[in-house]
Amino acid sequence: MEIIVKGQEIDQKEKQAYVKYLEEKYNRKIASLEIKLDDDYVDLSYHFQPEPFERIRRITGYLTGTLDSWNNSKRAEEADRVKHSLESSMEMI
Repeated sequence: MEIIVKGQEIDQKEKQAYVKYLEEKYNRKIASLEIKLDDDYVDLSYHFQPEPFERIRRITGYLTGTLDSWNNSKRAEEADRVKHSLESSMEMI
């Protein structure tokens, strides 16, 4: 994590206090933090680490990321479904 301080110097404990405040407030990890100090005023500019996400699709009327949790009947239903493509639609025109 990169921490840049502009204006005045502060100790490591204060830097970590700002990081802790932001991470607890937003429940995310900080990737970089810029602290601008002007007498009694503090301006925090920060970027969070990217969060992993799972792609969700609608298959046979269900929202799912993977088919791992599906039983054999649902997997068979998914295998038997008609899959449409743009190419076959264009050939009909």
